[in-house]
Amino acid sequence: MQVDTGFTFVLFGGTGDLAMRKILPGLYQAHRSGLLPAAGRIAAVARGFCNREAYIQWMHTHVRHHVKPASDDVSWNDFLERILFVRIDLGQPEDYTVLRDTISPLPGIRVFYLATRPSLFVPICRALACMGLSNGARIVLEKPLGYDLKSSSAINDAVGEIFEEGHIYRIDHYLGKEPVQNLLALRFGNALFEPLWRREWVDSIQITIAEELGVEGRGDFYDNTGALRDMVQNHLLQLLSIVAMEPPHSMHTDALRDEKLRVLRALKPIELCNISRVAVRGQYYTGVLKGVAVPAYVTEHGVSASSTTETFVALKVEIENWRWAGVPFFLRTGKRLSDRVAEIVVNFRAVPHSVFGSMTLRNSSNRLVIRLQPNESIRLYCLAKQPGEGMNLQSVHLDLAFDEFFKEDRMEAYQRLLLDVINGRLALFVHRDEQEAAWKWVEPILSEWARLGTPPRRYAAGTWGPAAASALLARHGTCWLEEEN
Repeated sequence: MQVDTGFTFVLFGGTGDLAMRKILPGLYQAHRSGLLPAAGRIAAVARGFCNREAYIQWMHTHVRHHVKPASDDVSWNDFLERILFVRIDLGQPEDYTVLRDTISPLPGIRVFYLATRPSLFVPICRALACMGLSNGARIVLEKPLGYDLKSSSAINDAVGEIFEEGHIYRIDHYLGKEPVQNLLALRFGNALFEPLWRREWVDSIQITIAEELGVEGRGDFYDNTGALRDMVQNHLLQLLSIVAMEPPHSMHTDALRDEKLRVLRALKPIELCNISRVAVRGQYYTGVLKGVAVPAYVTEHGVSASSTTETFVALKVEIENWRWAGVPFFLRTGKRLSDRVAEIVVNFRAVPHSVFGSMTLRNSSNRLVIRLQPNESIRLYCLAKQPGEGMNLQSVHLDLAFDEFFKEDRMEAYQRLLLDVINGRLALFVHRDEQEAAWKWVEPILSEWARLGTPPRRYAAGTWGPAAASALLARHGTCWLEEEN
């Protein structure tokens, strides 16, 4: 449901990389689709420009080419009419009077989007409260929300003193992706899959988020964060909770969040005495990616030459409940890998007895592959007879071709989530309890790695990570999906 009154969307970090690539293009797409009320205004907050005209020129140069499909002149210029610019120093509370004077006369709800470093979250919220701008407003917090459970709780406590929990939107853009929405529809809108979605029929599940990129100028941040904090604690565990959750009683916000939280609280603690067999950390060195030589992580700008920060993590995870007991979930993420891909692979058990003898192979049995990026698709793999003499089986797949069936433009993740904030829908955002449960599970791994002091395993840029990541699955008699192809 679209709001029928105005809104003011205040974007802190209005010249940052996230604003340039995702937030402003997402707002434009919502505008072009007619999903934003005409009275809505977008106030970009930054200190890099002297006036609105300079900021608008920056948008022409740096934002417009990120819009997909390309914008037309009429809708783009119409969108720019919504843009306000407020030049303030975020660390100076007195500067916020300029923001107050700019947005106070504007009608409708207020949304404050904090696309800044986490150390500014609390000062910004306190400054907004001092100016009387926080009452009834909604606040959007980008990841990472803290460095560990203690710092995350401190931020949540401070923000919670100013904003009600129902007005705090902790964003994880993977939850807004169309295939993740389709996963919910696939599981809970059809009778076909749900009876099979359990330990009796599922052999293992893989969740991968692989990146070709390195740290991309964020070396200072990344070297103090690492892949486990940057990707596993949020994106991967959120995807796992959606894959493994029990059917909610409805699509209501609390119903979805409650079921995800039950999964996170049921995660089996990693066996620290045997951590090398269930957790692999790696760091890329020089290699070749798509025919181009790329440098080692330790030579990236802002990274210490002696860094032991992991750029790759693979984990074997188990869930201690009746549905999933004994089923391994293999999680993997890394930078400078062979390809950019995010996918969920559900490997179903092989038939209990093959009437075809050795022609029915374990790795060729039924599999559901949900691709999140770069192209979005869902494929169901099964065995079929090859044409011709004899009974020779071959793996074939059925495509759920949403692009062919639905002719409408697909909504990008940020567009969907930004509209949800404006319209007051919390279902696709992370509750504080979920964050804390994820941190409680992740922290012992971080502590054990620090205690051991063992450097991460090296892997060449352009590969799929350390060989030990393949060994995780080999011990279960399977392999990562791309290793079969």
